[in-house]
Amino acid sequence: MSVTRILGIDPGLRITGFGVIEKTGEKITYITSGTIKTTSKTTTGKAEGAEDLPTRLKTILDGLFEVIDTYRPEQVAVEKVFVNVNPQSTLLLGQARGAAISAAVIKQLPVAEYTALQVKQAVVGNGHAKKEQVQEMVKRLLNLPATPSPDSADVLACAICHAHGGQGLGKLATAGFRVRGGRLVK
Repeated sequence: MSVTRILGIDPGLRITGFGVIEKTGEKITYITSGTIKTTSKTTTGKAEGAEDLPTRLKTILDGLFEVIDTYRPEQVAVEKVFVNVNPQSTLLLGQARGAAISAAVIKQLPVAEYTALQVKQAVVGNGHAKKEQVQEMVKRLLNLPATPSPDSADVLACAICHAHGGQGLGKLATAGFRVRGGRLVK
């Protein structure tokens, strides 16, 4: 029986979440989850131990290298980020996302990207599900003893989304398709 280890990543400049699951046939198993934290400047200036942007990106990259080396995933699923109201925040988040994707690519791992709508659709069955619904379904699908935190649930849900259909939707090529209303359309 085929065993695949999947690393889910939810990139963020302050906190990058990660979760590792294993898929054996149709069964999925929780391996680990956690966060990589960087420090940032406060509104009053430079905080104690604050890092500049390049150093924060290196922290994300190094942290994900450690996760990849420790847990040896074979595939990576990353949540797509949409434009925020603040363009500066969007640019910074995009850089964190680039560091996360780079970590996987440098380690020669295939990367799949999913929108929040796709993740919720795959895990809950409703692309507009609430966080609490995602948490409950992640708990059930991974047979966890307690409800995961919202951050852990999000990153594990991304990995579950990939495990359930992200590998080409059952080997169906998805190039040239897009998601509309939670469905794959040409």
